[in-house]
Amino acid sequence: MADRPGPRVDLVDPAAYTPPYDHALAAALAGVGARVRLVTGPFAHGEVPRISAAAPYAVDERFYRWSPPGGARRFARLAQHVPDMLRYRRAAASGADVVHFQWLPVQPVDVHLLPPGRPRVLTAHDVLPREAGARRRDAQRRLYERMDAVVVHSEHGRRRLIDLGIDPARVEVIPHGAFTHLTELPSEAPLAPQLAAVPAEKPVVLLFGLLRPYKGLDVLLRAWEGIDDAELWIVGNPRGVTLPDPLPPGVRAEPRFVADAEIPALFRRADLVVLPYREIDQSGVLFTALAFGKPLILSDVGGFPEVAAHGAASVVPAGDAAALHTTLAQLLADPARRTALASASATAARDHYAWPTIAAKHLALYDRLLSTR
Repeated sequence: MADRPGPRVDLVDPAAYTPPYDHALAAALAGVGARVRLVTGPFAHGEVPRISAAAPYAVDERFYRWSPPGGARRFARLAQHVPDMLRYRRAAASGADVVHFQWLPVQPVDVHLLPPGRPRVLTAHDVLPREAGARRRDAQRRLYERMDAVVVHSEHGRRRLIDLGIDPARVEVIPHGAFTHLTELPSEAPLAPQLAAVPAEKPVVLLFGLLRPYKGLDVLLRAWEGIDDAELWIVGNPRGVTLPDPLPPGVRAEPRFVADAEIPALFRRADLVVLPYREIDQSGVLFTALAFGKPLILSDVGGFPEVAAHGAASVVPAGDAAALHTTLAQLLADPARRTALASASATAARDHYAWPTIAAKHLALYDRLLSTR
């Protein structure tokens, strides 16, 4: 029995929405004995490095092979989506024991194109779509109903799915993993020149990642008023938000996509990482900060309080600039408290949010689904 080969698992993310998570899970599953194929498409921002694993995993970029630059990309993907999904449906019939979708980008259509005859799993990275109408939410609910299991990253996400009408027996809570592979990159890029010029003794607060309205940049900028003797770094590509011009005193911005090789220098330099989101289920930025053992300030939304319960973060009410200002000022003035948060952050990354543990939970889920078929 010990020599029985692991299940053939397809991890499917057609539009490559979350390649860091996709590759981390693929590597971890391969490490615990699954035979993994990551089925995806080209990542618009550049090459995504594979993650070393105890056993190799395959990458099949069969989606959206025609990917023109600029605004035409979206229309090209829509034109290719149904044919690509149909081709994958045929390929899954002979190549996979379990099909685990990470994202399905055209949900009203995708619900009719799912591979039959084998367990289907969907990770609900966003339990319900943000800034979407009733029709799109209904399409997402119908997609959940077509799955044999839905994975969520928090108890908060589980409650939302159950409130949506999904059978509790089909909802599986498996935490998001800490992106510890970023701490072991073979080559790292230095800080951007304007950031590298900041004196080493000056504390740095980091807001990192794709900048969207729900992430609370405006709240953070209001909270920053009156913070002296520290710097706020805003690093990430703006989507639907506009940075003030000029920036407030003590604020620097790198408004662009940041490649993996640049991430270690940013997080190692940060004394505090802040995520003032108005809403979220869970965040890859949070699990990057945990990997680097960083103290955190989180808003009280989604699964954030569940991470804070490990002692890794201070929590403030979402949208409350005054409370965020107070917490920023207190932590910047209290290195010992930051050290305690950082220690708990590193411990959580090493224990509760370790990828081998998370992969084992996925493997147990797949085995259970296969045994009931």
